[in-house]
Amino acid sequence: MKKLENSPCSCSCSQPRATTESPWIIDSLETPAGLIPRVSTKLTWVDRFGGWKARWGYRMHYRVPPGLYAVGNPSEKDVILVTANYKLTFDKLRKELQGLDAWLLVLDTHGINVWCAAGKGLFSTQEVIRQLQLTPIKDVATNKTLILPQLASPGVSGHQVKKETGYTVVYGPVHASDIAAFLKNGRKAPPAMRTIQFPFLDRLVLIPVELVSVLKYFFIYFILAGLVSFALGKGTAAKLATLSLPVLGALVVGTVLVPALLPYLPFRSFTLKGWIPGILWASAVSLWAGAGILQFSGNLLLLPILSAGFALTFTGSTPFTSQTGVNKEIRLFARPMAISGVLGVVVMVANWFV
Repeated sequence: MKKLENSPCSCSCSQPRATTESPWIIDSLETPAGLIPRVSTKLTWVDRFGGWKARWGYRMHYRVPPGLYAVGNPSEKDVILVTANYKLTFDKLRKELQGLDAWLLVLDTHGINVWCAAGKGLFSTQEVIRQLQLTPIKDVATNKTLILPQLASPGVSGHQVKKETGYTVVYGPVHASDIAAFLKNGRKAPPAMRTIQFPFLDRLVLIPVELVSVLKYFFIYFILAGLVSFALGKGTAAKLATLSLPVLGALVVGTVLVPALLPYLPFRSFTLKGWIPGILWASAVSLWAGAGILQFSGNLLLLPILSAGFALTFTGSTPFTSQTGVNKEIRLFARPMAISGVLGVVVMVANWFV
Protein backbone atom coordinates (compact mmCIF):
# COMPACT_ATOMS: atom_id res chain seq x y z
CA MET A 1 0.00 0.00 0.00
CA LYS A 2 1.39 3.40 -0.95
CA LYS A 3 0.99 6.42 1.30
CA LEU A 4 -1.14 9.08 -0.33
CA GLU A 5 0.22 11.93 1.80
CA ASN A 6 3.34 11.89 -0.37
CA SER A 7 1.50 11.44 -3.65
CA PRO A 8 3.13 13.34 -6.48
CA CYS A 9 1.13 14.90 -9.27
CA SER A 10 2.68 15.88 -12.58
CA CYS A 11 0.13 18.67 -13.16
CA SER A 12 -0.95 21.67 -11.11
CA CYS A 13 -3.91 19.78 -9.72
CA SER A 14 -5.69 19.50 -6.42
CA GLN A 15 -6.10 15.90 -5.33
CA PRO A 16 -7.59 14.35 -2.17
CA ARG A 17 -5.18 12.85 0.33
CA ALA A 18 -5.69 9.99 2.76
CA THR A 19 -6.32 10.86 6.39
CA THR A 20 -7.63 9.05 9.42
CA GLU A 21 -11.04 10.46 8.42
CA SER A 22 -11.01 8.61 5.08
CA PRO A 23 -10.63 4.87 5.80
CA TRP A 24 -12.65 4.21 2.64
CA ILE A 25 -9.44 4.98 0.71
CA ILE A 26 -7.75 1.59 0.72
CA ASP A 27 -4.56 2.39 -1.19
CA SER A 28 -3.44 4.21 -4.31
CA LEU A 29 -3.19 3.48 -8.01
CA GLU A 30 0.05 4.34 -9.75
CA THR A 31 -0.56 6.30 -12.95
CA PRO A 32 1.45 8.52 -15.33
CA ALA A 33 0.07 11.49 -13.37
CA GLY A 34 1.14 10.12 -10.00
CA LEU A 35 -0.79 8.23 -7.33
CA ILE A 36 -4.59 8.29 -7.48
CA PRO A 37 -6.56 7.33 -4.32
CA ARG A 38 -8.31 3.98 -4.72
CA VAL A 39 -11.57 3.57 -2.83
CA SER A 40 -13.23 0.49 -1.40
CA THR A 41 -16.56 -0.73 -2.77
CA LYS A 42 -17.50 -2.27 0.57
CA LEU A 43 -19.17 -0.17 3.24
CA THR A 44 -17.95 -0.72 6.79
CA TRP A 45 -19.90 -0.24 10.01
CA VAL A 46 -18.19 3.16 10.27
CA ASP A 47 -19.67 4.17 6.91
CA ARG A 48 -23.11 2.91 7.87
CA PHE A 49 -23.02 4.53 11.31
CA GLY A 50 -21.89 7.80 9.77
CA GLY A 51 -24.77 7.59 7.30
CA TRP A 52 -27.20 6.94 10.14
CA LYS A 53 -25.94 10.00 11.99
CA ALA A 54 -26.29 12.12 8.86
CA ARG A 55 -29.88 10.91 8.42
CA TRP A 56 -30.67 12.05 11.95
CA GLY A 57 -28.97 15.41 11.55
CA TYR A 58 -26.06 14.68 13.88
CA ARG A 59 -23.44 15.00 11.16
CA MET A 60 -24.32 17.85 8.84
CA HIS A 61 -20.92 18.26 7.16
CA TYR A 62 -20.80 14.74 5.79
CA ARG A 63 -18.59 15.04 2.75
CA VAL A 64 -15.56 13.65 0.95
CA PRO A 65 -12.78 15.73 -0.59
CA PRO A 66 -13.54 16.51 -4.24
CA GLY A 67 -11.15 15.19 -6.85
CA LEU A 68 -10.32 12.07 -8.82
CA TYR A 69 -10.56 8.55 -7.37
CA ALA A 70 -10.09 5.05 -8.75
CA VAL A 71 -12.29 2.00 -8.25
CA GLY A 72 -10.70 -1.35 -9.00
CA ASN A 73 -7.87 -1.11 -11.50
CA PRO A 74 -9.10 1.29 -14.21
CA SER A 75 -7.22 1.76 -17.45
CA GLU A 76 -7.11 4.83 -19.65
CA LYS A 77 -10.19 3.56 -21.53
CA ASP A 78 -12.41 2.81 -18.55
CA VAL A 79 -15.57 4.66 -17.61
CA ILE A 80 -15.54 8.05 -15.86
CA LEU A 81 -18.39 8.49 -13.38
CA VAL A 82 -19.18 11.92 -11.97
CA THR A 83 -20.82 12.34 -8.58
CA ALA A 84 -21.35 14.73 -5.66
CA ASN A 85 -19.12 14.92 -2.59
CA TYR A 86 -21.97 14.27 -0.15
CA LYS A 87 -20.68 11.09 1.48
CA LEU A 88 -24.04 9.31 1.48
CA THR A 89 -24.20 9.82 -2.30
CA PHE A 90 -20.56 8.83 -2.71
CA ASP A 91 -21.09 5.67 -0.63
CA LYS A 92 -24.22 4.67 -2.55
CA LEU A 93 -22.33 4.86 -5.83
CA ARG A 94 -19.10 3.13 -4.81
CA LYS A 95 -20.85 0.17 -3.20
CA GLU A 96 -22.57 -0.52 -6.55
CA LEU A 97 -19.23 -0.69 -8.38
CA GLN A 98 -17.94 -3.91 -6.84
CA GLY A 99 -16.05 -5.91 -9.47
CA LEU A 100 -15.88 -2.94 -11.86
CA ASP A 101 -13.00 -0.73 -12.94
CA ALA A 102 -13.85 2.95 -13.07
CA TRP A 103 -12.71 6.50 -12.45
CA LEU A 104 -14.74 8.59 -10.01
CA LEU A 105 -14.71 12.34 -10.56
CA VAL A 106 -16.13 13.89 -7.39
CA LEU A 107 -17.42 17.45 -7.64
CA ASP A 108 -17.38 19.98 -4.84
CA THR A 109 -21.11 20.30 -4.07
CA HIS A 110 -20.49 21.53 -0.51
CA GLY A 111 -21.61 18.20 0.89
CA ILE A 112 -25.04 18.35 -0.79
CA ASN A 113 -26.64 15.48 -2.71
CA VAL A 114 -26.91 15.45 -6.49
CA TRP A 115 -30.55 16.56 -6.86
CA CYS A 116 -30.37 19.41 -4.35
CA ALA A 117 -26.92 20.51 -5.54
CA ALA A 118 -28.12 20.67 -9.15
CA GLY A 119 -31.04 22.85 -8.06
CA LYS A 120 -28.75 25.12 -6.04
CA GLY A 121 -26.25 25.56 -8.88
CA LEU A 122 -23.52 23.55 -7.12
CA PHE A 123 -23.60 20.41 -9.29
CA SER A 124 -23.14 22.63 -12.30
CA THR A 125 -21.58 23.01 -15.71
CA GLN A 126 -18.89 25.24 -14.23
CA GLU A 127 -18.06 22.76 -11.45
CA VAL A 128 -17.74 19.86 -13.91
CA ILE A 129 -15.39 21.95 -16.05
CA ARG A 130 -13.43 23.08 -12.99
CA GLN A 131 -12.81 19.55 -11.74
CA LEU A 132 -11.77 18.43 -15.22
CA GLN A 133 -9.15 21.18 -15.11
CA LEU A 134 -8.07 20.64 -11.49
CA THR A 135 -7.71 16.85 -11.56
CA PRO A 136 -5.28 14.77 -13.65
CA ILE A 137 -8.13 12.97 -15.44
CA LYS A 138 -6.87 13.94 -18.91
CA ASP A 139 -3.47 12.42 -18.05
CA VAL A 140 -4.81 9.06 -16.87
CA ALA A 141 -7.82 8.47 -19.16
CA THR A 142 -8.19 8.80 -22.91
CA ASN A 143 -11.92 8.18 -22.57
CA LYS A 144 -13.74 11.44 -23.31
CA THR A 145 -17.18 10.48 -22.03
CA LEU A 146 -18.48 11.54 -18.63
CA ILE A 147 -21.39 9.65 -17.07
CA LEU A 148 -23.41 11.92 -14.80
CA PRO A 149 -26.39 11.04 -12.59
CA GLN A 150 -29.67 11.77 -14.34
CA LEU A 151 -30.76 13.95 -11.43
CA ALA A 152 -27.85 16.28 -12.21
CA SER A 153 -29.36 17.29 -15.56
CA PRO A 154 -31.07 20.49 -14.27
CA GLY A 155 -27.67 21.90 -13.34
CA VAL A 156 -25.38 20.76 -16.17
CA SER A 157 -25.32 21.83 -19.80
CA GLY A 158 -23.80 18.94 -21.74
CA HIS A 159 -23.11 20.94 -24.88
CA GLN A 160 -21.29 23.63 -22.88
CA VAL A 161 -19.08 21.00 -21.21
CA LYS A 162 -18.35 19.54 -24.65
CA LYS A 163 -17.56 22.95 -26.11
CA GLU A 164 -15.12 23.95 -23.37
CA THR A 165 -13.47 20.62 -22.56
CA GLY A 166 -14.09 18.16 -25.36
CA TYR A 167 -15.81 15.74 -22.99
CA THR A 168 -19.21 14.31 -23.90
CA VAL A 169 -21.84 14.18 -21.15
CA VAL A 170 -24.03 11.08 -20.89
CA TYR A 171 -26.70 10.83 -18.21
CA GLY A 172 -26.89 7.54 -16.36
CA PRO A 173 -29.85 5.99 -14.54
CA VAL A 174 -31.78 7.66 -11.72
CA HIS A 175 -30.58 5.17 -9.10
CA ALA A 176 -26.99 4.17 -8.40
CA SER A 177 -28.20 0.58 -7.98
CA ASP A 178 -28.78 0.47 -11.76
CA ILE A 179 -25.34 1.74 -12.78
CA ALA A 180 -23.79 -1.70 -13.30
CA ALA A 181 -26.69 -2.82 -15.52
CA PHE A 182 -26.52 0.51 -17.37
CA LEU A 183 -22.83 0.01 -18.17
CA LYS A 184 -23.36 -3.62 -19.13
CA ASN A 185 -26.17 -2.56 -21.47
CA GLY A 186 -23.88 -0.35 -23.53
CA ARG A 187 -24.69 2.77 -21.53
CA LYS A 188 -28.33 2.58 -22.52
CA ALA A 189 -31.10 3.01 -19.97
CA PRO A 190 -34.57 1.52 -20.49
CA PRO A 191 -37.55 3.65 -19.41
CA ALA A 192 -37.62 2.02 -15.98
CA MET A 193 -34.13 3.37 -15.26
CA ARG A 194 -35.17 6.86 -16.37
CA THR A 195 -38.39 7.04 -14.38
CA ILE A 196 -38.15 9.08 -11.20
CA GLN A 197 -40.02 7.47 -8.36
CA PHE A 198 -40.42 8.75 -4.80
CA PRO A 199 -42.04 5.82 -2.94
CA PHE A 200 -43.11 5.64 0.67
CA LEU A 201 -39.86 4.19 2.05
CA ASP A 202 -37.75 6.79 0.24
CA ARG A 203 -39.85 9.53 1.79
CA LEU A 204 -39.58 7.99 5.25
CA VAL A 205 -35.79 7.93 5.03
CA LEU A 206 -35.78 11.73 4.69
CA ILE A 207 -38.04 12.41 7.67
CA PRO A 208 -35.58 11.98 10.61
CA VAL A 209 -33.28 14.88 9.70
CA GLU A 210 -36.26 17.18 9.17
CA LEU A 211 -37.85 16.10 12.45
CA VAL A 212 -34.68 16.54 14.51
CA SER A 213 -34.24 20.04 13.07
CA VAL A 214 -37.82 20.96 13.95
CA LEU A 215 -37.56 19.54 17.48
CA LYS A 216 -34.68 21.93 18.15
CA TYR A 217 -36.98 24.85 17.40
CA PHE A 218 -39.73 23.32 19.50
CA PHE A 219 -37.42 22.92 22.48
CA ILE A 220 -36.66 26.67 22.36
CA TYR A 221 -40.37 27.42 22.12
CA PHE A 222 -41.12 25.07 25.02
CA ILE A 223 -38.63 26.85 27.28
CA LEU A 224 -39.95 30.30 26.34
CA ALA A 225 -43.58 29.20 26.78
CA GLY A 226 -42.75 27.83 30.22
CA LEU A 227 -40.99 31.03 31.30
CA VAL A 228 -43.81 33.25 30.09
CA SER A 229 -46.41 30.99 31.67
CA PHE A 230 -44.73 31.07 35.06
CA ALA A 231 -44.08 34.82 34.79
CA LEU A 232 -47.81 35.41 34.35
CA GLY A 233 -48.64 33.22 37.33
CA LYS A 234 -50.20 30.48 35.19
CA GLY A 235 -47.30 28.08 35.29
CA THR A 236 -49.02 24.75 35.70
CA ALA A 237 -48.22 21.53 33.91
CA ALA A 238 -51.68 21.53 32.37
CA LYS A 239 -51.23 25.07 31.05
CA LEU A 240 -47.80 24.29 29.64
CA ALA A 241 -49.21 21.20 27.93
CA THR A 242 -52.02 23.32 26.45
CA LEU A 243 -49.43 25.71 25.04
CA SER A 244 -46.97 23.08 23.82
CA LEU A 245 -48.73 19.96 22.57
CA PRO A 246 -50.78 21.68 19.83
CA VAL A 247 -47.61 23.30 18.48
CA LEU A 248 -45.67 20.05 18.64
CA GLY A 249 -48.47 18.28 16.79
CA ALA A 250 -48.48 20.92 14.04
CA LEU A 251 -44.73 20.53 13.57
CA VAL A 252 -45.05 16.75 13.38
CA VAL A 253 -47.85 17.11 10.82
CA GLY A 254 -45.60 19.24 8.59
CA THR A 255 -42.45 17.16 8.91
CA VAL A 256 -43.79 13.60 9.23
CA LEU A 257 -47.39 13.29 8.09
CA VAL A 258 -47.06 15.39 4.93
CA PRO A 259 -43.97 13.56 3.56
CA ALA A 260 -45.51 10.18 4.42
CA LEU A 261 -48.81 10.97 2.68
CA LEU A 262 -47.37 13.26 0.00
CA PRO A 263 -48.95 11.66 -3.11
CA TYR A 264 -52.35 11.32 -1.47
CA LEU A 265 -52.79 14.87 -0.19
CA PRO A 266 -54.76 17.17 -2.53
CA PHE A 267 -53.23 20.10 -4.42
CA ARG A 268 -49.84 20.39 -6.09
CA SER A 269 -48.70 23.14 -3.73
CA PHE A 270 -46.69 21.88 -0.75
CA THR A 271 -48.00 24.78 1.30
CA LEU A 272 -51.59 23.65 0.77
CA LYS A 273 -50.60 20.01 1.33
CA GLY A 274 -49.41 21.07 4.79
CA TRP A 275 -52.18 23.57 5.47
CA ILE A 276 -55.09 21.14 5.04
CA PRO A 277 -53.94 18.52 7.61
CA GLY A 278 -52.88 21.45 9.78
CA ILE A 279 -56.47 22.73 9.79
CA LEU A 280 -57.69 19.26 10.72
CA TRP A 281 -55.15 19.01 13.54
CA ALA A 282 -55.99 22.48 14.87
CA SER A 283 -59.70 21.67 14.87
CA ALA A 284 -59.24 18.26 16.49
CA VAL A 285 -56.92 19.43 19.27
CA SER A 286 -59.15 22.44 20.00
CA LEU A 287 -62.28 20.30 20.29
CA TRP A 288 -60.46 17.70 22.41
CA ALA A 289 -59.22 20.38 24.82
CA GLY A 290 -62.60 22.14 24.96
CA ALA A 291 -60.97 25.37 23.79
CA GLY A 292 -62.89 28.62 23.97
CA ILE A 293 -63.53 30.79 20.95
CA LEU A 294 -60.28 32.75 21.26
CA GLN A 295 -58.10 29.69 21.75
CA PHE A 296 -59.90 27.87 18.95
CA SER A 297 -59.41 30.86 16.63
CA GLY A 298 -55.75 31.20 17.58
CA ASN A 299 -55.15 27.52 16.87
CA LEU A 300 -56.82 27.78 13.47
CA LEU A 301 -54.77 30.83 12.55
CA LEU A 302 -51.37 29.62 13.79
CA LEU A 303 -51.11 25.82 13.75
CA PRO A 304 -51.88 25.23 10.04
CA ILE A 305 -49.26 27.85 9.18
CA LEU A 306 -46.63 25.91 11.12
CA SER A 307 -47.50 22.63 9.39
CA ALA A 308 -47.66 24.35 5.98
CA GLY A 309 -44.36 26.14 6.48
CA PHE A 310 -42.44 23.00 7.37
CA ALA A 311 -44.18 21.05 4.60
CA LEU A 312 -42.87 23.68 2.18
CA THR A 313 -39.30 23.04 3.33
CA PHE A 314 -39.67 19.43 2.16
CA THR A 315 -39.68 20.64 -1.46
CA GLY A 316 -35.89 20.59 -1.39
CA SER A 317 -35.93 16.85 -0.69
CA THR A 318 -38.23 15.79 -3.52
CA PRO A 319 -37.59 15.24 -7.24
CA PHE A 320 -41.01 16.71 -8.06
CA THR A 321 -40.21 20.42 -7.71
CA SER A 322 -38.07 23.04 -9.37
CA GLN A 323 -36.42 26.13 -7.89
CA THR A 324 -38.68 28.30 -10.04
CA GLY A 325 -41.80 26.56 -8.74
CA VAL A 326 -40.67 26.83 -5.12
CA ASN A 327 -39.89 30.53 -5.51
CA LYS A 328 -43.33 31.11 -7.04
CA GLU A 329 -44.99 29.28 -4.16
CA ILE A 330 -43.08 31.33 -1.60
CA ARG A 331 -44.09 34.58 -3.29
CA LEU A 332 -47.71 33.47 -3.36
CA PHE A 333 -48.06 32.22 0.21
CA ALA A 334 -45.38 33.94 2.33
CA ARG A 335 -47.38 37.09 3.08
CA PRO A 336 -50.73 35.42 3.89
CA MET A 337 -48.92 32.88 6.09
CA ALA A 338 -47.09 35.62 7.97
CA ILE A 339 -50.29 37.58 8.55
CA SER A 340 -52.16 34.48 9.72
CA GLY A 341 -49.31 33.48 12.04
CA VAL A 342 -49.06 36.94 13.64
CA LEU A 343 -52.84 37.12 14.12
CA GLY A 344 -52.78 33.65 15.66
CA VAL A 345 -50.15 34.70 18.21
CA VAL A 346 -52.07 37.91 19.02
CA VAL A 347 -55.33 36.00 19.57
CA MET A 348 -53.61 33.41 21.75
CA VAL A 349 -51.95 36.08 23.89
CA ALA A 350 -55.30 37.86 24.23
CA ASN A 351 -56.79 34.60 25.41
CA TRP A 352 -54.42 34.62 28.40
CA PHE A 353 -55.96 37.79 29.78
CA VAL A 354 -59.60 36.84 29.35
